[in-house]
Amino acid sequence: MERVKDKGTVIRALGAMSGTSLDGVDAAVLETDGVSISGFGPSGYRTYDAAEQDVLRAALGQWAGPTLEPALEVVMSAHVGLLSDFEDIDLVGFHGQTVAHAPRLQGTLQLGDGAALADALQTPVVWDFRSADVELGGEGAPLAPFFHFACAKWIGAEVPVAFLNLGGVGNITWVDPTRDAPEENGALLAFDTGPANAPLNDLMLSRLGQPYDKDGALASSGTVEEGALELFLAEPFFARMPPKSLDRNDFAEMVGLVRELSDPDAAATLTAMCAAGVAEAMQHCPSPPTSVLVTGGGRQNPVLMKMLEVSLDCPVKPVEAVGLDGDMLEAQAFAYLAVRVARGMPTSCPGTTGVRAAVGGGTLSAPNRVLSLP
Repeated sequence: MERVKDKGTVIRALGAMSGTSLDGVDAAVLETDGVSISGFGPSGYRTYDAAEQDVLRAALGQWAGPTLEPALEVVMSAHVGLLSDFEDIDLVGFHGQTVAHAPRLQGTLQLGDGAALADALQTPVVWDFRSADVELGGEGAPLAPFFHFACAKWIGAEVPVAFLNLGGVGNITWVDPTRDAPEENGALLAFDTGPANAPLNDLMLSRLGQPYDKDGALASSGTVEEGALELFLAEPFFARMPPKSLDRNDFAEMVGLVRELSDPDAAATLTAMCAAGVAEAMQHCPSPPTSVLVTGGGRQNPVLMKMLEVSLDCPVKPVEAVGLDGDMLEAQAFAYLAVRVARGMPTSCPGTTGVRAAVGGGTLSAPNRVLSLP
């Protein structure tokens, strides 16, 4: 634990992320002192099978009740199985599975037991990253922006850039890399852009029994229903100034807007809604970014990427174009944040979540060493 808490020392942190797309668990190693990125290590992925996804889906939107216990078992089993494969790890960053998020009402809920995970892995674990931010008036999301700031430094950016994460929900981080620290005033602006892959994935599952629109094949054969798109953009969320965040199911009615459309037209329209939300978000950036670097599953949808290229006034490219891993960026982010939490450094600030002051969220759990005895 002393090494973990020793500021300035580069350690090997393992981050794990299970996103709102419910596809599985990403895990990745990052070498960092909590300020700069020193290196990227191995990564891994553990898919949720159809039965596990059904269990997790049943827990969405629930703050208590019988559906949470089996969902917790799925989350813990998947994480222990995947993370046990990694060696020489100093610290684990465990995000858990978000099942409910309403920061102005009940709060935020990520299923996961970091103390139990620390015991299982015999490694210190940082978890429950979002609660402290919400308790201090923040949105509790997005949390990756501090890592995006480190990434902008790592790629050598000298002018503002934006990182766009298209998972179940979309979020954007505008970064000024000339600033010295992410919590510095004006260094970051981050917020959710709107729904991303979740509504389209839900449509594909309900209509065709497929988990997502692979390569945008279905959307590419459809036509966007402009009336549905206009109704979508009339939602008050888009007029709100950031910071702002969403729960996965906040835009569940989107599927209703396309209910009468054919499968191709519905897919095309939901894809266009995602892109339109991003275009609306760009209006809030302090200055136009020189490029938008896309991470998350949405970057693998060529139809969505083309829509973004057409609607945005700057180059749009996957983060791989600058040497980053779009599949693992979120997992790497929670490895980075775990180091910051362990070393008493902030993980969010007014520009990222609207929290009243820079705050370091998260709980550090040390393993119960008794478990290692014969």
